[in-house]
Amino acid sequence: MILGIGVDTVRIARLEKSLASPSFMEKVFGPGERALLAATAPARRAERAAGCWAAKEAFLKAAGRGIGGFALAEIQALRRPSGAPYYELSGAAAAWAAENKAAVHLSITHDGGAAVAFAVAETV
Repeated sequence: MILGIGVDTVRIARLEKSLASPSFMEKVFGPGERALLAATAPARRAERAAGCWAAKEAFLKAAGRGIGGFALAEIQALRRPSGAPYYELSGAAAAWAAENKAAVHLSITHDGGAAVAFAVAETV
């Protein structure tokens, strides 16, 4: 059963300056995402960061929460060896998923200076 869906779009240029701030990075991105961004070529880092940000907001919408529903760093958008994105949850976000017996699926795309993420939360 579908619990919720969420979609979000982020302008890539919006994040470029913020990535230089260690406090921003700590607040918004979990350790796995920070490692992922550090390993990304500088020319594509803002694009990948925008995709992670959009994934966080898409998750919040699929979970029926707004900004502030969970700490953003608890919602990580990571990549499988194939490159496919997936969520890794911790803290209150993981507790919500466990309480609702939810799996949340993620798709991310980039085009025209924007990143778009789509999330589907379903019961398992």
